[in-house]
Amino acid sequence: MFLALRELRFARWRFTLMGSVVALIAVLMVLLSGLSSGLVNDGVSGLQRLPVTAFAFDRDTKLDSAFSRSVVNTQQVDQWRQQPGVREATLFGNMLVNARSNRGVPIDLALFGVEPGSFLAPTPAEGTGLDSSDGIVVSRTAVKAGLQLGDTVIIDRIGTSLTVVGATADQHTYGHVDVAYLPLAAWQRLHSGVGPGEELRAAAATEATAVAIQADESVDLATGDAAAGTTTFRKAESFGASPGYTAETSTLSLIQVFLYAISALVVGAFFTVWTINRKHELAVLRAMGAAKSYLLRDGLMQALVILAASIAVGVAVGVGLGGLVSGSEVPFTIEAPAVTVAGLLLVLLGLLGAAAAIVRVAAIDPLAALGGQR
Repeated sequence: MFLALRELRFARWRFTLMGSVVALIAVLMVLLSGLSSGLVNDGVSGLQRLPVTAFAFDRDTKLDSAFSRSVVNTQQVDQWRQQPGVREATLFGNMLVNARSNRGVPIDLALFGVEPGSFLAPTPAEGTGLDSSDGIVVSRTAVKAGLQLGDTVIIDRIGTSLTVVGATADQHTYGHVDVAYLPLAAWQRLHSGVGPGEELRAAAATEATAVAIQADESVDLATGDAAAGTTTFRKAESFGASPGYTAETSTLSLIQVFLYAISALVVGAFFTVWTINRKHELAVLRAMGAAKSYLLRDGLMQALVILAASIAVGVAVGVGLGGLVSGSEVPFTIEAPAVTVAGLLLVLLGLLGAAAAIVRVAAIDPLAALGGQR
C-alpha cells in the first residue's frame, strides 16, 4: 500500500471531504436503523414476546385483517390440541380500546385476552399476575405513560372497570398501543360489548380472536388447518396483521435500499474521477513492472481505509444522536446487530462501487508512461 498511503497523505483534504460524505450517509443509516427497530418494537413487541409458534385464525381470514376480523371457538382449539407436534393450544383475544384511569389519565390499550395460568399468561415484574376477574397486567410503557399499580381503568362507552394489578418488565405494544393482559372471560365480555350487570350470550363465552399454538417446528400447519377449519400464520408472519406494520417497515426498507445505492454511487463516482487523475502515475507503475492485481489491490485497500474510518466515525455519531432520541416519544431503538449489518453493507457496497471504478487500471497501457501515445 505504498502508493495508496502516500496519496492519502498528499490529498488528505480531498479524501477528508469524501470521507465526510460517507460518514454522513452512515449517520443517516444508523438513525434509520434505529427508527426501523423502534417502529417494529412499537408495532409488534407484544406479539414478539408471546411464547407462541403460530396463530390460527378463522378460515380464509386475510393477514392484514386477521386480528380484527377473525373469530374462533373452543372446538377449533380442541382440534388443534389433537394435532401431532402441538404441545399447547389455547384461545387468544385481541382488541383495541380507548380508556381512562380513575385519576383522569386517558390511554389507549391493546387488550390481550388470555387464560390465567396458561402459557400465554404474563409474568409481571411488579405486582401480581392475572389472579382476579377484573385485573390487568400492563406494559412497562403504560406505566411510563401514567398508569400506576392499583389504578382503575374504565373502558369508554362500555363502562367496565379494570384494575391494574401488575406490570411487565419491558415494552409490550401492539399497533403502537400499550398492551394490557386480562382474563379471557373479561375480554369476551368487552369484545361482545357487554357492560357491567349485562348477560353474555352463551356462544360469545367460547369465542376469541385466534388459537395460540405452541408446537414443534416440524408441526404440519396445513393438516391442522384442514381439521380445525382455520388459516394459520407463524408468529413472524402474523406481525403483518398489526396496524401499519407492513407499510412502515416496507417504506423504511426502501429508503435504506436507496441509501445503500447512493453510497455505492458516491464512492464509485469519487474513485472514478480519482482514477482518471492518477492514470499516468499508474501507467508509470505498470511500466516499472507492477502487476495489474497490485494496482487493483492498492486501490481497493485505499478505498477500504477511507470507508472503514468514515463509517466508524459516522456510526459513532449516529449512536450518540440516537441516544439523545431514545426515551422520547419517537419510537427509536438502537440494536447492535442492525447497526453492525448496516455498517458492513455500507463498506461492502462502497468497495463494489470503488472496484467498478478502479478496474479500469487493468486497461492502462504501460507505453503511455513512456510517451508511446505521442
